[in-house]
Amino acid sequence: DPRSVSSTGGPLPIWFWPLSSEPGAVAVDPAPQGSGPTVDAGVPVPHIRARDPVRLLLCPWHASALELEIATPGTVSTQAPGSFPAWRLRCLLYPQSPVLLASLGVGLVTLLGLAVGSYLVRRSRRPQVTLLDPNEKYLLRLLDKTTVSHNTKRFRFALPTAHHTLGLPVGKHIYLSTRIDGSLVIRPYTPVTSDEDQGYVDLVIKVYLKGVHPKFPEGGKMSQYLDSLKIGDVVEFRGPSGLLTYTGKGHFNIQPNKKSPPEPRVAKKLGMIAGGTGITPMLQLIRAILKVPEDPTQCFLLFANQTEKDIILREDLEELQARYPNRFKLWFTLDHPPKDWAYSKGFVTADMIREHLPAPGDDVLVLLCGPPPMVQLACHPNLDKLGYSQKMRFTY
Repeated sequence: DPRSVSSTGGPLPIWFWPLSSEPGAVAVDPAPQGSGPTVDAGVPVPHIRARDPVRLLLCPWHASALELEIATPGTVSTQAPGSFPAWRLRCLLYPQSPVLLASLGVGLVTLLGLAVGSYLVRRSRRPQVTLLDPNEKYLLRLLDKTTVSHNTKRFRFALPTAHHTLGLPVGKHIYLSTRIDGSLVIRPYTPVTSDEDQGYVDLVIKVYLKGVHPKFPEGGKMSQYLDSLKIGDVVEFRGPSGLLTYTGKGHFNIQPNKKSPPEPRVAKKLGMIAGGTGITPMLQLIRAILKVPEDPTQCFLLFANQTEKDIILREDLEELQARYPNRFKLWFTLDHPPKDWAYSKGFVTADMIREHLPAPGDDVLVLLCGPPPMVQLACHPNLDKLGYSQKMRFTY
């Protein structure tokens, strides 16, 4: 059997077996006459290369790509190098091929292990996203609950692991949902943490208690429910949601409605009017802009509240204003200000907008978020009066 003995007396390795099952034959194309040196039924090297690439891989260091010798039992022929008569051929390094193959195997396994290990390390360090599907609900556990002001609290929820981010694009918000007294209650919120924070998400929420406000005798259903939660309780999150996305350097994608495709919008100057907890989407956007030194967008915020103690996240806003005085302008107005109040008094007026927000222009966008009466009765009529077109506005 030609597969059993090599010219060195040992077994012929499988990669040197004849490609034909017929003893004494090699399954390669017959050599054309005059195409190269041959011996007996020999085949020129180019034909071997075309039909036998495995040997080329095993012996690539030979000058002729394959250095073959013609051998018969007990003798070695040096006639016609570059051809072989039948199956009696071998690579000159055949005696070392087992060691060579073992070394190659160890090397390949080592390289593969290093590649897999490197991939797993990179994957473990890469933050994982929580909100993968806006139509799915994600149960997040309450980690902490702290008091921010007389009627406002900060709720911290744990993400699935310490390496998870929420996965909320700038400009988007989330929904919390639960059943209260048999009815489904859903409310939108914008986190005050950024999407770079891993392991947790914070919501700052005003708690509207029952029997406090005459216009809302039952108070806020969701805010009271959240205030009643104990550490370890879970809440349903869903998102991302919303019609506006900020992609950076003044570029926005805004949907006119949920069924419409997003329309690109560029703004060099960003005006904002917020009321109460409507500050949270504004703060999310302001932080995203200011943290990028190359972002040329200027931010102008008019923040309306009833009393001074109702101003939530004031320290955060004033810190940003002090750090970026040329990029962020901040102004307040109160319905019931103290005697030494240095800012505006009363509802949002045309004069306040004219003095503290950028003038109308193609490179201006004004964002609105707050109680519906403020937005509909104070903001929009005064923006109309000052010449801000509908294209220059967006209401959360």
